[in-house]
Amino acid sequence: MRIALGIEYDGSPYCGWQSQAEGSTVQDTLQKALSEIAGEMISVHAAGRTDTGVHGLEQVVHFDTNVERPLQAWVRGANALLPKSITVLWAHAVPDEFHARFSAQGRSYRYLLINRETRPAIHAGKVGWHHLPLDLSAMQHAAQHLLGTHDFSAFRASQCQAKSPVKTLRQLDIHREGDRLIFDVSADAFLHHMVRNIVGCLVYVGKGKYPPEWLTEVLASGNRKHAAPTFAPDGLYLRHIQYDAKWGLPQMESEMTLGELL
Repeated sequence: MRIALGIEYDGSPYCGWQSQAEGSTVQDTLQKALSEIAGEMISVHAAGRTDTGVHGLEQVVHFDTNVERPLQAWVRGANALLPKSITVLWAHAVPDEFHARFSAQGRSYRYLLINRETRPAIHAGKVGWHHLPLDLSAMQHAAQHLLGTHDFSAFRASQCQAKSPVKTLRQLDIHREGDRLIFDVSADAFLHHMVRNIVGCLVYVGKGKYPPEWLTEVLASGNRKHAAPTFAPDGLYLRHIQYDAKWGLPQMESEMTLGELL
């Protein structure tokens, strides 16, 4: 049978999502716990891979198993075995044609950025930081140039394995809460480092290095070298995975803000 899980995790202690030989990833840690519950080797497939230091508010995975367990056993049992940095939020039985990655219709990320002279201490590892004042209006103007369907090669990491750089960016909203900037980004799918590269470019605009229209030039160039450096992973959260209602999965889109980390 096939089971889907919703997962929340703090990415700080891990070398990203994807399994590695040394086993220090979110995927490896989760698989070990699930395998112990099942009494057999469990391999999970995720909706999206997150990098080292990137967090998950609701990652969605699926796995196949030959054993039958109550759905809550996968939740409570896994959480009893997992470290505090990973939590299973829910479990749901799905048909064999469901795939956590390929059935997803959209993905949403949130980036939390402290904008003040001094670096954060309490929120270290959970937020990005920029010390110079940022012009919110200029950043919001620049963001509009990226909405829609485009070739996002200029925002793509060299190691990206996506078959196509063409993605549809559905949302790129930025708002301020005191000394905090919150970026909400949604698309059908994302390229490797795409969100962090977009945030880096918007910060360049915000500090006055380039005008908002510069984003149009970067996008049209298709050249990663023309964009800003990749921004820090600390403030990036995989927020929500969108699926068709036919799968019956919980739709728990998080409204977390930086204030909720206090």
